[in-house]
Amino acid sequence: MNTNKITIIGTVIVIILIILIPTIYGVHKNYQDNLYKVVEEKIIAAAKQCYLDNVCVDIEVNLAFLYEHHYLERQSDPVTKEYYNNLSYVRRDGNKYSFYVVE
Repeated sequence: MNTNKITIIGTVIVIILIILIPTIYGVHKNYQDNLYKVVEEKIIAAAKQCYLDNVCVDIEVNLAFLYEHHYLERQSDPVTKEYYNNLSYVRRDGNKYSFYVVE
């Protein structure tokens, strides 16, 4: 009888862990993805404003240019808290803007 209780309790604990660990990982990963999305949207919005003001004319505009012309304050990676390289850039393809990180 005692070994049956231990087996049942052990099985319940394993089942809970099998469900809990991937769920926690998924929630954490989703949170980090959302942090990156917010920072990326902020940088892209600054680049769009630069293009609308006709200050940016090239296909690519780097962060140093946006900082220099006061379109953006210095941005950091939301997870590692390190500042993005000034050579990281936003590329414009028609009406589509993409942010690329340079290490």
